Amino acid sequence: MELKHYFNVLIKWWWLILASVAIASVASYLGTLAAPRQYMARTTLMVGQSLQNPNPDQTQFYMSQALAQSYTDLVRREPVLRGTLETLKLDWDWLLLQSMVTARVVPATQLLEITVLDTDPQRAAVLAGEIAQQLILQTPAAMDAEREAEHQFILQQVQDLKVNITNAQNEIRLLDTVIAEAKSARQIQDARSQQSALQTQVAAWQAIYAQLLTNLQGSSTNFLSVVEPAREPGGWVGPSTATNILVAALIGFVLAAGAAYILEYLDDTLKTPDDVRKVADLPALGGVGQLDGTDYATQLVTVRQPRSSISEAYRSLRTNIQFSTVDDRFRTLMVTSANPKDGKTITSANLAVTLAQSGQRVVLVDADLRRPSQHKVFNLPNTTGLTTILLDANVRLADVLQTTEVENLRVMTVGPVPPNPSEMLGSKRMGYLIEALQHEAEVVVFDTPPLLAVTDGAVLGARLDGILIVINAGRTRRVHLKRSKEILDTVGARTIGVVINRLAARVDEYYHNYYDDEGSEARPGRRAAQLRAFLAESSLARRFTRSDDAPSPETPTRVAQRSTTPAKSRPRSAK
Repeated sequence: MELKHYFNVLIKWWWLILASVAIASVASYLGTLAAPRQYMARTTLMVGQSLQNPNPDQTQFYMSQALAQSYTDLVRREPVLRGTLETLKLDWDWLLLQSMVTARVVPATQLLEITVLDTDPQRAAVLAGEIAQQLILQTPAAMDAEREAEHQFILQQVQDLKVNITNAQNEIRLLDTVIAEAKSARQIQDARSQQSALQTQVAAWQAIYAQLLTNLQGSSTNFLSVVEPAREPGGWVGPSTATNILVAALIGFVLAAGAAYILEYLDDTLKTPDDVRKVADLPALGGVGQLDGTDYATQLVTVRQPRSSISEAYRSLRTNIQFSTVDDRFRTLMVTSANPKDGKTITSANLAVTLAQSGQRVVLVDADLRRPSQHKVFNLPNTTGLTTILLDANVRLADVLQTTEVENLRVMTVGPVPPNPSEMLGSKRMGYLIEALQHEAEVVVFDTPPLLAVTDGAVLGARLDGILIVINAGRTRRVHLKRSKEILDTVGARTIGVVINRLAARVDEYYHNYYDDEGSEARPGRRAAQLRAFLAESSLARRFTRSDDAPSPETPTRVAQRSTTPAKSRPRSAK
């Protein structure tokens, strides 16, 4: 599938996509307004004491970063969160608190950041601060009552040792004075002995003092301290109205687009010439938009509105039919459809009018013996017609051919509806009638019942030069067109193409662009000009002029509008 086809699907279902996006956006907006405001409190801790060390060790720095990662995971674990709730006397499930807490390591640092999201700003700050304290309690630096007593005892011992060391050092200095003033060797020796004993005692006290300080300080790496305490947030952080609406609109668009593509995938109806070619291997000879009005008379647009775009579409159909049969004899054409109400009656009527307007003598035969309608289209009486001449050998052809307001066009209505339509259309008299009609007109158009409803169309189609199938865009299913083609192939009928009826405006535009895109056809106006130029410059122009006509100064336009076969050529025998 080409990229533009995907865009065509989105354009086709624009209302579904727009509705989905609008509903999602409005629902998101209302939901955001109804949702409680969220407040975020943050606290930051440092792992280790490398920053307090004037000569930090790189090993300790990396170790602190690794510990910070472990503490980050520990923040959202049950011991920390349950301890927080018990301390604050909150009767919550710790899993609820877990959904409110996040923790992260600030990249390339020893900093650990804890955030709490809550609908109460004050409670958010309290929770963040208490979680930080509970995390500190999980470290070796945390103290319980017993350890606190030990800590106080060590502090007292350190103070005592500090006093003893100071006093001993003072005594040593006094002994130096005694030695200097001594008058006997005995005094000097005694003083020196006392100094030596004091120095030994000071050295022992200093060793004990250093050990006590080490025990008092603990590890400088596995140590947590709060560097940024939690504060009550000044404003709310969510929910974000703009972000929520944007996300909801995007989700609505994706869901609607997905639904559109699914519907297109499940939709097996025919809409474009590509569909027709893929399903039945038939050319789409024309595309007609939706007609205004509901009564038959107003839908004869080629008479009522000859300058409308739909009338131009029927003239384009006429030109395409002439192109498709330029190398073959084309005198009789059957217009049918797969299903009822596909528009074959109006199509055959407008096609017959455009053929007559091109200068050809045309007879339109209403061969739908079950639901006749052509007399309604042309506002003609239906007292006599096709069934009359088939049942009564004394009825002349001229008696059942009714003239219309369109020059060169005569219509044969159905007449009384018979009980056996299929048998009448397959009778020998019908074959004779077809031959007789070819003497009366250059082109005979037959309007027949739908192929899938009854067998009338297949019976008559085997006797005619070409079959034109009308499909209803977006209504006729692929299998119906395929089955119709198979029915006609079975009886040996020649299907020349398909008319796509009731095209939507965007598909109608696509249809006319389709020929230019494929490079095989041209727009209707250009096609007509090319046809006239081609006929004017080639010997085929003689084939489009009646054999009994004298040479005349007809313009190429007039020549192109004449019949594609000699009027006096031998009519096709009935099958």
